[in-house]
Amino acid sequence: MPTGRDWFTVPFTDELVRGALDLEATERGVLPHRLPGWARRQIPDGQLAMAESQPSGVRLAFRSRATAVELDVVATKRVYRGAPRRPDGVYDLIVDGRLAGRGSVAEGDTVTIDMTAGTSETRPGPVRTLRFEELPGHDKEVEIWLPHDETTELVALRTNAPAHPSPRTGRRIWLHHGSSISHGSNATAPSAIWPALAAAQGEVELVNLGFGGSALLDPFTARTLRDTPADLISVKIGINIVNADAMRLRVFGPAVHGFLDTIREGRPTTPLLVVSPIHCPIHEDTPGPSAPDLSAMSEGRLRFAAMGDPAETAAGKLTLGVIREQLARIVRERAADDPHLHYLDGLDLYGRADHAELPLPDDLHPDAATHRLIGERFARAAFRPDGPFAAAAG
Repeated sequence: MPTGRDWFTVPFTDELVRGALDLEATERGVLPHRLPGWARRQIPDGQLAMAESQPSGVRLAFRSRATAVELDVVATKRVYRGAPRRPDGVYDLIVDGRLAGRGSVAEGDTVTIDMTAGTSETRPGPVRTLRFEELPGHDKEVEIWLPHDETTELVALRTNAPAHPSPRTGRRIWLHHGSSISHGSNATAPSAIWPALAAAQGEVELVNLGFGGSALLDPFTARTLRDTPADLISVKIGINIVNADAMRLRVFGPAVHGFLDTIREGRPTTPLLVVSPIHCPIHEDTPGPSAPDLSAMSEGRLRFAAMGDPAETAAGKLTLGVIREQLARIVRERAADDPHLHYLDGLDLYGRADHAELPLPDDLHPDAATHRLIGERFARAAFRPDGPFAAAAG
């Protein structure tokens, strides 16, 4: 660890930590959260509590002439019993808008999860240091994107030259909510999840409320979207409703209306884009729930399977096909009185033909190449001159 007057400590402030909605003070440092404290007190399960604490889209943004940067962190490593070891979370170093380095820490707190039993246990671990060296010596914009899928407690940030939070660029703020696909599952790096790629192409500032397994139309999430400053809002709805078998058709429609009504209470004219699910063969015509494929797990592979029966759709169980139909109808009807409300079919981001070329590795989540494809297509659809997020529409 460096000592002496040649190193400067940069405090973790709201101006430094971008993309988080709350910084929780801890015994070791600060923990970025993607839901505010009042919403976290309403979280009903450990899945969402874990997901919102994983800093997808969260980055440290500062300006400095520093040629070396050190970041002390406590990472939370997840271990799934019976599944292959997960790769360590990745930290992306962005200098003047370009990727300049990547790093990881191998140790930290460990959470062991038994997906079959639905249990978990936590073992505390050490603080570890991530170091980036040989940065250019000119005055520059530096971002460190935190791991999208690894809870990261921030302990200290040091630079070998004075550093200050980057000034706000004036770019529009894009607030996005979705499932694990938006969270970044199976992406290889935090700046390579599809919302980050789309934000870069659209030249907007991302606030990512993609929560693995937890895009369930929760009222506290709608209120968070309503109350968070944003110039653009999108909500990607569907896959978690199906794979959690969380609703029936009778409940789904009113729940969508209520979710959108809540957002509109605080953001009546903000461009609001509703995105339906991408193609996922196991749930296109088969209801949930989905569950880990135990035969695959016995071979050291993580795959998912649909556990529902297609015949159950007659009784109101939901499939992705049904949800797309319902979302398209709801947006079409509401848009008659809400010209700032828009719809994007998820099949335009990733459809049946795309699956033939780029299949979902675990039958549920896209890989790195597919994240890039989705990000590029979303950017073209949303940010085009006549698109719902066109600059003139902001």
